Amino acid sequence: MSSTPPSIPELKPPADRSVTRYADTHFDALLVVSFGAPESMDDVIPFLENVTRGRGVPRERLEQVARHYAQFDGVSPLNGQNRALISALEQELASRAIELPIYFGNRNWHPLLADTMREMVTDGVERALALFTTAYSSYSSCRQYRENVYEAQLASGDHAPEVLKIRAFYNHPGFVRASAARLEEAMADLPSERRADVHLLFTAHSIPTAMAQGCRYEAQLEETARLVAAEVGHERFELVYQSRSGPSHVPWLEPDVLDRVRELAAEGLSELILAPIGFLSDHIEVLFDLDIEARKLADELGVSLQRAQSVGTHPIFVQSLADLVQERLGGDDERPTLGSHGPVPDVCGAACCPPGTGRPSPWDAGAEPGHPVAR
Repeated sequence: MSSTPPSIPELKPPADRSVTRYADTHFDALLVVSFGAPESMDDVIPFLENVTRGRGVPRERLEQVARHYAQFDGVSPLNGQNRALISALEQELASRAIELPIYFGNRNWHPLLADTMREMVTDGVERALALFTTAYSSYSSCRQYRENVYEAQLASGDHAPEVLKIRAFYNHPGFVRASAARLEEAMADLPSERRADVHLLFTAHSIPTAMAQGCRYEAQLEETARLVAAEVGHERFELVYQSRSGPSHVPWLEPDVLDRVRELAAEGLSELILAPIGFLSDHIEVLFDLDIEARKLADELGVSLQRAQSVGTHPIFVQSLADLVQERLGGDDERPTLGSHGPVPDVCGAACCPPGTGRPSPWDAGAEPGHPVAR
């Protein structure tokens, strides 16, 4: 028996490419959308159940991952770091006389996006600009968030606000320069005579290769790595991946950061810097994969390892986010980028970032022709 597709709100179609009642530059709120993270040990298993719902992940695997969180008392820094970023962005927007209230909603943990959307309805928000806390394009980092927004809109009824997203900003000058500034901070900890010999490993979250083939994630990361390395004037660098999960027989993007550290150590390299350009904040995956696992391995192999911070609330990065908001409000006709790729479109294309699992996106099936999710 086939399931009935969800009803479509008539007055306020969801997400981007909707038939709007408003001018292109009309926005009355900013919505920060993120992954979500536990903030106590009691949160960890319910949070992991949310993350893995529908995937058949056994309980023992959840408990294994929960032990990673136990090393941090169950508190991921992610929610706190997002709140700090929101506070910094509020101040930056206020300094430009941009009056947009900022709302915060997560995919997997409180504040959940559906609850935030209902709050926006209560507050009378009509049209919001969404900032996804990732700089890159993939199913997990963009399209799935758009699906999450859509689900939250449906749950909020016909008065749910329209939500359009800020473009991917992997090659925005501010993101690149803030990433370079963080890298320079890490390099400054090395004696000057050793800096020329250091090898840079830029890290990002791995994704299944089937997913990567349907998006520009890998190419965008490679471009950011090249741009950041050029910004600091360093030629010895490469892109590696971390945090893969799922069955071992499913191919994911490689090389893995730990495998590459082993290979470089075997080649006689003794000076490494890890720079997590694939992340905006130093959350659990960065702390566990790099500060615990990679550092432990480096110590065992006799490799000196430094780790650059993610961009976090670096002033240049916060300013770049404000630039992106101002760009959509019509205050800046330029769409600045570095490198040769040019700006990513505001509206995602029809075949943009499919799941890569052999299944359609959940909102593609049964959607009305011409509706924003029928693509």
